[in-house]
Amino acid sequence: MTVNYSNILDHMVATAREAGALTLEHFKRFRDIEIGVKGPGDFVSDADKESETLIRERLLSRYPWGLTGEEFAPVDGADDDHRWLVDPIDGTTNFIYGQHYTITISLRRGNETMCGLIYNPVSDEMFTAIKGEGAYLNGVRLQVSASTDVALMCVGTGLPTPNLSLHPGAYQRLDEIRARIGAVRIVGSAANSCAYVACGRLTGYYEETGFIDTAAGILLVQEAGGIVTDWWGRGPDVYERTGTLIVANAATHAYLMEHLEKAPPKNAV
Repeated sequence: MTVNYSNILDHMVATAREAGALTLEHFKRFRDIEIGVKGPGDFVSDADKESETLIRERLLSRYPWGLTGEEFAPVDGADDDHRWLVDPIDGTTNFIYGQHYTITISLRRGNETMCGLIYNPVSDEMFTAIKGEGAYLNGVRLQVSASTDVALMCVGTGLPTPNLSLHPGAYQRLDEIRARIGAVRIVGSAANSCAYVACGRLTGYYEETGFIDTAAGILLVQEAGGIVTDWWGRGPDVYERTGTLIVANAATHAYLMEHLEKAPPKNAV
């Protein structure tokens, strides 16, 4: 089956912009948002649910394929090959405190991400990629940072909660990584962190996180010339399952591998 992923991406972009407008209305009233707690450090708001509902309706009305999102049960579609992955608000904690968040949508065909986007409605930044066709920010082609100087590396991560399997030793590893590099930044959205690597705002990013959050971001980094593995250099058959992710330029990837290798491998194969 021949699929025009460029046309599909156009529809994804229009959908994300519509969801962005919806969520921004909630965002402007962030002090009044009603929230519930899904787990430690993991919040859900009415805006999450409304955003995913809108995205599901827009995507499935034109492309009735399978869809897996963050807020509702997965659905199967007429095409077994394709599946949508949707995070209607990545960085919900950021969102409810009036900080930048993202909407991320990706389309899988079998075990490959064929196209994806990350949209920051607050800054109106639309990151897009089609497999084999490059990564873009608002239509401008992206390239990961070319920096190789350890002292100038800027690395993104998150602060792990105790429910994560690699929480033990996390702060010691972070301290060791921080000792020689220029800076560590916590963006608060896994998707946005990947996008920042793709456009050079971060030289690398590592975390234990969910694949729905990062599928589009992984494609962006790869299409921008970056390296993507798990913490021990293993490929998508591992990091898509475990969420132990490094996305980085070559120099930062090597540095992070060196300083993360002592962590106990998660679900080693």
